[in-house]
Amino acid sequence: MTSFAVTWDYRCPFARLAHLHLLDGLAAGADWDITFLPFSLGQVHVAEGEAPIWERPDDDSGLLALRAGVVVRDRFPDAFPAVHRELFDARHVHARHLDEDTVRAALVAHGVDADVVFAEIADGAPLDTVRKEHEAAALDHDVWGVPTFLVGDQAVFVRLTTDSAGDGELARTRIDRILDLAAGYPELNEFKHTSIPR
Repeated sequence: MTSFAVTWDYRCPFARLAHLHLLDGLAAGADWDITFLPFSLGQVHVAEGEAPIWERPDDDSGLLALRAGVVVRDRFPDAFPAVHRELFDARHVHARHLDEDTVRAALVAHGVDADVVFAEIADGAPLDTVRKEHEAAALDHDVWGVPTFLVGDQAVFVRLTTDSAGDGELARTRIDRILDLAAGYPELNEFKHTSIPR
């Protein structure tokens, strides 16, 4: 089994593409042990001298969904893949704001008690979890964005340009290739196409 972690923030379209690959691969039986790590793009963009986003979570448009995702990941792991996909799609397919109504709808659609999730959010523990996991990734691996794959002691920011369209085998092939490069070829620091075929 291959163990690795991947960061996410529901607002990032590239995080969505990578996580759809992860979810499709897992659904097809990929031999992966994935730690899904919340990472706040709101905190990354806090200007010098401003209070951290953790001290003013209502100022950030993505932190509510990120906290809900963490509660589902930790309390309702069987529902996490479906809710995770739903929250990404709410933002990037349906152009919805990640507000309470949107998050509640995603939870209810997949059998998660939204009142339980929002009670935990109100208690503050999920914000603490997001902050700790975000700060650990930033401190231990110099993570600055999503999606970043953490494989062993290597951390690699990855941008896929298409989703896996439900093709589990394609998803496994692409993710395994990323993992192989991340773990086995650290000398390759940057590999970027100068244009994206349309």
